[in-house]
Amino acid sequence: MSAPQIIADRKAVPPEIDRWNWGAFLLNWIWGIGNNTFIALLALIPFFGFIMLFVLGAKGSAWAWRNGRWDSVEHFKRVQRLWAIWGAVIWIAVIVFFCGVVGSVFLALKHSEAYQLGVAKLEASPVAVSLLGRPISAGYPTGSIAIENRSRKASLSFSARGPRATGIVFLEAIKKDGVWSITRLALKLDGHDDVIDLIGARNST
Repeated sequence: MSAPQIIADRKAVPPEIDRWNWGAFLLNWIWGIGNNTFIALLALIPFFGFIMLFVLGAKGSAWAWRNGRWDSVEHFKRVQRLWAIWGAVIWIAVIVFFCGVVGSVFLALKHSEAYQLGVAKLEASPVAVSLLGRPISAGYPTGSIAIENRSRKASLSFSARGPRATGIVFLEAIKKDGVWSITRLALKLDGHDDVIDLIGARNST
């Protein structure tokens, strides 16, 4: 009669630990392997895995208590707290790394010769000045600078703001023999459909 009682006690989840588990939510399948809760591997399934994250957060503590060997409730809390801390540290590190990569790309584009040349041409364009006003402030560029054969090609866009209006600038440039030259510089004012060619001073839709 004692054996069934031991199993029943082990399966009973103490109320003080039956709560949200941040370690299970943040580290999902890694936490599952470490806590003998292999149902957490379902988090690796595309789409369904996103839902599984919340299931692990809600049910993780109960599953880990039943599947593991714990000296006491305090031992369980201490281990799960460490999982939560490591989960937070890893996610913060990933976010910081991602932001650093994205930020470095934006900075590289902003300091590129193609972008600087485009901004200078924009500020010197009588058409742009008449539409935007002066001074003109240019935003961070998006796009790419690619290497093709022995030349480089830039395809960028950035916001432009002046006292009279705001808009988006489209810039294409090519670098040959060490010199950048602009092949396209166009402005689209906010609230308008026309795209104004600042090089040829012609409008297109």
